[in-house]
Amino acid sequence: MAQSKLVEKLKIIGPGAIITASFIGPGTVTTATRAGAGFGFALLWAVIFSIIATIFLQEMVARIGIVTKQGLGENIRELFQNQILKFASVWIVLIAVCVGCAAYISGDLLGTSLGVSYLTGISENYVAPIIGIIIFMLNLLGGYKFIEKVMIFLIVIMSITFITTMFVAGPDVLHVLDGAFIPSIPDGSILMIIALIGTTVVPYNFFIHASTVSEKWNNVKDLKAVRTDTILSITVGGIITAAILITAGALIQGTEVTSVVQLASPLEPLMGDLAPIFVSIGLFAAGFSSAIASPMGAAVTVSSFMRWEGGFANKKYKTVFSVVIILGIITSAIGFEPLEVLLVAQALNGIILPLIAVFIMVVVNRKNAMGKYVNPLWLNIIGGLVTAVVFFLGTYSLVDAISSFL
Repeated sequence: MAQSKLVEKLKIIGPGAIITASFIGPGTVTTATRAGAGFGFALLWAVIFSIIATIFLQEMVARIGIVTKQGLGENIRELFQNQILKFASVWIVLIAVCVGCAAYISGDLLGTSLGVSYLTGISENYVAPIIGIIIFMLNLLGGYKFIEKVMIFLIVIMSITFITTMFVAGPDVLHVLDGAFIPSIPDGSILMIIALIGTTVVPYNFFIHASTVSEKWNNVKDLKAVRTDTILSITVGGIITAAILITAGALIQGTEVTSVVQLASPLEPLMGDLAPIFVSIGLFAAGFSSAIASPMGAAVTVSSFMRWEGGFANKKYKTVFSVVIILGIITSAIGFEPLEVLLVAQALNGIILPLIAVFIMVVVNRKNAMGKYVNPLWLNIIGGLVTAVVFFLGTYSLVDAISSFL
């Protein structure tokens, strides 16, 4: 009986898993590794906060998608009667998301190739384009259900590898609990805290979630399943991120980190030849899922704002996805990752992250769109606090990007 209930719950998993697979990418893996190496377990609380914030915001956008039967882009368009305001809001968000996805796709592909390169010695600039071509083919041949299964499989792989390495690392449990439940801000850690939150609360994930829920569910009666999927999937993502940070804190605290593959050497006395294999597989799964999500984020966002119907099967959706992944294939092959483009993307994300959070809060409280499914007061209070933190995060990211130009 208990087993059948577990199977039924696992069948619910879907769009939430895509969000989790999206934010657990090379950026999150590297940031969590650096956080553990630099500050031990002290910043675990920031991981927990970012996961709670993500769950609340993603639940709201998923509810918007189910209740309104529209994506987030369509709902944002309907907020404005003034055509100038509508045009400005739509295109600021649209351009920012697409530039961000295009700017980061090369890094996603190169991050995916790190594990393969570490094991085989083949250059990342050869491996990354091959991975990009595989993802390009997945887009052309696979629909939503196939992508969902791929993302769930990748999450399972990440869970097995990173959680296993955490237990093997043998961290001090009391110190782990201190870092998780007693917030502290060690000297020099503020940028790391912002990075941990910023790699989890991802702007294009809001658009992906609001649209993909309609691929799996189509009735407000399914809202309980939607919430279960969101909470379970994103919590697993938090556990994976925490596991990486804990492993790094236990094994390489005080070490200057450039890549998560540095975890392999200290694990070798404990895991033998399996250590580099485990770390490389985990990194590959994280990179591959994120490299799928970046072009998907651009395609879903454009589709939503442009009111293209048909979801993943729409030819225009596949075109946008293809353009972004082709950019990634070319740039990763030549090792082209211009700092200026990345800084522009960072600045744009700094502008739109708080803007989208505000849009979400406005849309989810529109009686004429959401009916009785508007936010209750307690959820608005939590949403307001999360939006305030996201605003600070976005402002800091914007200032940091501008100062880098000067």
